[in-house]
Amino acid sequence: PDTISNNAAISACEKCKRWEWALALIADMPRCRLQADVFSYSGAVSACEKGRRWEVALQLVAEMRRMQVSPSSITYGAAISACEKGVEW
Repeated sequence: PDTISNNAAISACEKCKRWEWALALIADMPRCRLQADVFSYSGAVSACEKGRRWEVALQLVAEMRRMQVSPSSITYGAAISACEKGVEW
């Protein structure tokens, strides 16, 4: 697998509202010698938004910063939406 195919799988998890699977794919990337990028994280944050998991979405944004991956406007939008859906806004 490569990062692009992994990101496609994360995106599929988002569409199926399987945020847990998206997180598992991100967590497994280092074992596969893959580097999570802004698309990986944005997909996972969006999956958390769909699953109303605002806490996890915000943790992913924080992890991005620790991993020196710059969040995009899409990432921030999904995180804000997750908070809104979780009534934490």
